Amino acid sequence: MITITALWMPIVLSAVAVFLVSSVLHMALKYHQADYKRIPNEEEALAGIRKAGLSPGYYHFPYCESMKEMGTPETAEKMRRGPVGMLTLMPNGPMSMSKPLTIWFIYSLVVSLFVAYLAGRTVASGADYLAVFRVAGATAFLAYGLGQLVDSIWKGMPWSNTLRAVFDGLVYSLVTAGFFGWLWPR
Repeated sequence: MITITALWMPIVLSAVAVFLVSSVLHMALKYHQADYKRIPNEEEALAGIRKAGLSPGYYHFPYCESMKEMGTPETAEKMRRGPVGMLTLMPNGPMSMSKPLTIWFIYSLVVSLFVAYLAGRTVASGADYLAVFRVAGATAFLAYGLGQLVDSIWKGMPWSNTLRAVFDGLVYSLVTAGFFGWLWPR
């Protein structure tokens, strides 16, 4: 068994590497630009949302208080007429990337911490690179990759968006696994 403190270097370096690789994937390669679409008549749609006075949050429409209400003819008609969807509203003002990027880095550290915990309890000191890589990579993929599927299953996210995110998760997992395999205690 290897303690987490003995794995501090792969924890930190893999998180830094994932942060940097994610920056390249999102800013340089630009394949995530396909994740979002423009609302036609955007100004008109935004005026309607402004008029509703919604605070930041996550909204579902048409909204139902219960399963019973969901089964009513009125709700069925609303669903048929549409639109049906979910809406995430953030606070007004200029978008700042500092808070999400900070949280993303902390998340990457937490993932690497759990990778260290599981690998440290299942892979012996001195194990070969590939043995460490397998455990670390599979563990990291559970956090970075598979969790993305939930958005398409329950939130209506287009599968193409989710598959791009799963691909990102695979890349992050390989990077994480590489650092753990390389820096594993001998």
